[in-house]
Amino acid sequence: MRLREARAFLGLWLLTVLGFTECLQTTVRSDKGVMVVVSVSAALPLDQCSVCTVSGVNDTETSCHSSITLPEEEVKLLFNCSQPVENSYTVTLTRTIECTKDTCSPSTIEAQPILSELSRTFTWELKAPEKTVVSLDILGKGLVETSKPCTDGFQYSVATSKTSSKGRSQYCRDGSLTRLDLPDQASVSLQVKPKAQVESMLFQASAGPLKGRTMVVSVDSSTTVTLSRDPEGLECEVCTAEVSPPNCNPTKKTLTKADKLSLEFSCPKPQEMYSVTMMKKIECTKSSCTPAAGEVDPNLFKEFKQSLTWDINVPERTVLTLDFPGGGLKEISGAETCKDGYQYSVSTTRSDGTIKAKNYCKGGKVSTMDLLGATTVTIDVPKDGELEQKVFNVKAAPRGGRMMSVIPDPSTSIIINRITDEPDCSVCINEPPKPICNSKQLRITEPRNISVEFTCPQPQDIFTVEINREIDCTEASCSGDAVQAESSLFPDFNRIFTWDPTFVSTRAFQVDFSKKGMRQIPNEETCPDQQTYSLVSYLRTGPATIGTFCKGGTVTTILGRYRVRLSLEVPRDKKPDPVDFKINVGPEISMAAIVKVNLPRGVSDTDFTTPSYPSDFPDNQQMLWDFTVPGMHNYTVRFQDHTAPECLNGEVGVEYQKEDKKVTKMTLTDAQPVHQQGDFKMLLKNCETNRTLQGLTLNYRVSLMRSGHPVLCTVDLSKRQVSLQIEKVGSDPHCEMSINSKVEEKITVEAGTKASLSFLDCPSEEVRLTASQVIGCKDVTSCSSTLLTVPKLVPCLPMPLHSFTWHLDIPADRTVNLVSRTGLQQSLPGQECNRSVSLHVKERDGFSVGDFCFNGIIQKIQTQANISITARAKDFSKGFRDSLNVSFTQEITETFIYKVAPKASSPMLLATPNWPRGMKPESTVSWIVALPSQYQAQMQIVNISQPKCRDRHTAITVKMLGYEEEIMSRREDEEAQDKLSVPHSFYLNMSNCKPEEGKFGAITKVVLQKKTNLLAILLGIAGALLLLLIILAVVCFVTKKKKKERKDKESSIYIGKGNIFRPGDRHFTKTRSDNESHVYASIDDTMIYGHLLGDTTYADSLQDHYNGMQTDSYQTFTGPSDGQLPVIKEPDPEPELEHFNTFLDPSESFIPSRPRTPIDRQDSLGFQDRRMVDNELYTFKSTGDINPIRLSGVDMEPQPPILEDSL
Repeated sequence: MRLREARAFLGLWLLTVLGFTECLQTTVRSDKGVMVVVSVSAALPLDQCSVCTVSGVNDTETSCHSSITLPEEEVKLLFNCSQPVENSYTVTLTRTIECTKDTCSPSTIEAQPILSELSRTFTWELKAPEKTVVSLDILGKGLVETSKPCTDGFQYSVATSKTSSKGRSQYCRDGSLTRLDLPDQASVSLQVKPKAQVESMLFQASAGPLKGRTMVVSVDSSTTVTLSRDPEGLECEVCTAEVSPPNCNPTKKTLTKADKLSLEFSCPKPQEMYSVTMMKKIECTKSSCTPAAGEVDPNLFKEFKQSLTWDINVPERTVLTLDFPGGGLKEISGAETCKDGYQYSVSTTRSDGTIKAKNYCKGGKVSTMDLLGATTVTIDVPKDGELEQKVFNVKAAPRGGRMMSVIPDPSTSIIINRITDEPDCSVCINEPPKPICNSKQLRITEPRNISVEFTCPQPQDIFTVEINREIDCTEASCSGDAVQAESSLFPDFNRIFTWDPTFVSTRAFQVDFSKKGMRQIPNEETCPDQQTYSLVSYLRTGPATIGTFCKGGTVTTILGRYRVRLSLEVPRDKKPDPVDFKINVGPEISMAAIVKVNLPRGVSDTDFTTPSYPSDFPDNQQMLWDFTVPGMHNYTVRFQDHTAPECLNGEVGVEYQKEDKKVTKMTLTDAQPVHQQGDFKMLLKNCETNRTLQGLTLNYRVSLMRSGHPVLCTVDLSKRQVSLQIEKVGSDPHCEMSINSKVEEKITVEAGTKASLSFLDCPSEEVRLTASQVIGCKDVTSCSSTLLTVPKLVPCLPMPLHSFTWHLDIPADRTVNLVSRTGLQQSLPGQECNRSVSLHVKERDGFSVGDFCFNGIIQKIQTQANISITARAKDFSKGFRDSLNVSFTQEITETFIYKVAPKASSPMLLATPNWPRGMKPESTVSWIVALPSQYQAQMQIVNISQPKCRDRHTAITVKMLGYEEEIMSRREDEEAQDKLSVPHSFYLNMSNCKPEEGKFGAITKVVLQKKTNLLAILLGIAGALLLLLIILAVVCFVTKKKKKERKDKESSIYIGKGNIFRPGDRHFTKTRSDNESHVYASIDDTMIYGHLLGDTTYADSLQDHYNGMQTDSYQTFTGPSDGQLPVIKEPDPEPELEHFNTFLDPSESFIPSRPRTPIDRQDSLGFQDRRMVDNELYTFKSTGDINPIRLSGVDMEPQPPILEDSL
């Protein structure tokens, strides 16, 4: 077909009507069998870009479209577009190649040279019978497969199927590929850029029967091979010929345990149609794996695209190690692909059942992987890809876990939380019968020894530990109010200590910090020491973070409402160093929180924020800051950042209040206080806000500076013997002291001088004032007794007196005597001084003698050394009331002499000078102990340290005063006597040697005991016993004599009626017989026959029988006093009774009762008449003399011994 092309421009009228900027008109004719489609490629509307057919007389008729299919005849086209024509249109030329089993028509494929000014796409579609292959021999330069655009403007594309996008390949010219073997329905396309010249003849087409491919493969028993084909792709069957007829499958074939198996493909290039998947298994124990490597046959299906997978099974708690030889791997994201086609995938099944997968490419640093759990390794290999036989090595080992024992405190919970996804790890509690494990969170609440086990060796990288303690509070106090962080639990984990106190709803919580205080920081920041504190209050509107704090700052106390949580975050391997918190029950408050702030002295800037900043402050809540400002300082408040809400009800306000002053109300935009003095409170109020908009937030700063008013004081010591020393003891860098306008760190005003002092911003606790006085004794005339007193100092000094020191200087032949009218007491362990005034005595060379206080047992201290006495008192302004007198006497032979007078009320401790650091070498000390009368001393050395002597020996000697004999004497190489009893006042001496090593010192305990006169007690007892024997002998003699007389001449009878006479009565005296005590109330058989029966059970049975008047056993009856018989009226007969009463009631017999006379000695219950004792029945008695026998043993008790004092 010939192309007849003519180019002409339309007339000016057509250009004016259409208004196009680009215009092309041409005449074309398509070849027979070629479908030509011209389309607008630019995204423009039809009126701006179109292709038109021109016809009619003088080309006056046009028909414009966005796309036109050209007929197989000549047609005139007009291209009108507002953009360049070559970039706005595309031309598609499509032709079908018809093939039989051996030929194709046309056999030569040509490209029609048409519309070369435009971009063109030539497409040839192939049709062939089944099992026929169409071969296209490339004429000219060969092709090369590519995935990038071709630079010369000629892009070839081959598709093996119309219905599937798979199997499409792109080629460029100048390659080695000279033939394309394509199946039925395949297509070949050539895309050409505008103005590119295309060769007319491109391919030579031929057809022939489809020839398949046969492969022989071997598959081991641990491998499963699957060949699969896309059903939408070209048809290609795969068959196995081990059976007849062959076993064929058009899309999928699975092979297992095959040895030299023949595979027949129905297509010549099955590698283009099929992909291969190989599955292998590796079984592992806790110590090894079989096989020990992931291996492949490098030549098996090498031409195919392969996917190799290894399933590795491992026991629980086993670590699987994969080692990839050669170059390492590089991890990629899930959406990335490897450019070289080699892509690795490693997936692990975790203990909770989840699967974690990672993808890798070649060329990285990952060569070893430690995996926990069952693992799957997959490698995607491109066609003709090269693989080593050993892809990776695999090892198994017992999984290293970690076990620890914890004992939570009561009311304490331990929560172990996971913070990372990798690696796989669980935490378990070994509870029978089966451990309780969890990979996310585990809570321990029981206060007992619990074994916690982690299934990974480094659990501190995976878990964090929260240690929570609940604190119960009543209306008055909280249990365990001191907040302390337990440092022994999980020390190498990141820990969060939390405290949850519970309060009564009507009371507030109060958190008191230590003196160091806390510093508020933004909520998202961390403290420099990585120990960060936070306080959260659970308001009714939701939780609000009162603040995040670091140690060391101005916040001292926080009060709040409702429930609160205090937390401390501590990083791993860092011991908690918490501020000493105390949680108390505070008063009832009506605001969200109260923060008490103690601003520091000097220049400072302190920032504060509202709760939850930068989030909103809760609606309808108030916040109070209570500031304590040091004296002589000015403060300024600056709002650095704030946001104001839209109020629906109420308004936002700021209120300031000072002591005894009115409240000052301001808004957020008003000027805040500047250069003010004194303590103040700042209250922030919020309204009910529109929560869809920004709420209330505030970040402000309080700046502090010194006001600069020094304290001036003139000290005149020109006429006094006292020196002053003032030094800084605090760390306040703003304290400034000066003497005579010269700034000094330490000021000394000597005795006899005058100085002007200045103190700027120096509080009393930052400086220390001491004073001293020298008392000298140069000769005998100047050595007079002196009373030590503390003189009054000038009142302008802004600090109290801390201590006063007297320096005592004496000649070499003199002795210093210290005497107190109340006595002195040495401060020792177990005998501490708790007085308001203390004395420290030391030698001028710094050797300490000891610490003393008043009201003690030491009456005098003597020493031959120059000493200094330093007095310290809580308040010297009240005067140095306890007098201490100093006198000077002749030289003594001892280094120190103590005169003591112990008290019986308490033990006494005597310590050597400079205890416990030891005495000076070759020094001596003596105690003269005066005991009170009638007391002795028990002496015991309770603590002693002996040196190794180089010269001489240490000695401990005890003598009684007035005696030359030593009752104890010990050296350092002798065992000291533990206890010693001293009966009189004594003398205790201790002397030191010249030590080679060690030190000499001792504490002696003296206890007073009352003396006992044992001889006097024994003599008294012996005399009493002798007197008792004499009395018993006399009694026995008299008793026997009277008994004999009664038997010889006396008897008694009883006459019921008539006169009563008793032979031998000479007179009737009125004694005991005048009363009625002689009348029998009853007769107790045990009293009569008791000495004969001996059985007391009979007497017991009769105790309750008689209930008459209580009388003695026998009462004497002498008859009427006038000698006449009384007229007795006989009583009426009485009814028979169960018991026969031998005697009448005293009220019914003889005469009426008479008034009782005073009871004589014989009338007592403890008295018994000897005259009745001799009668067997105790019935009769003589009228002889009364012989008393004591029935009671009271008077026979031994008399107490006669003590020495009574003598």
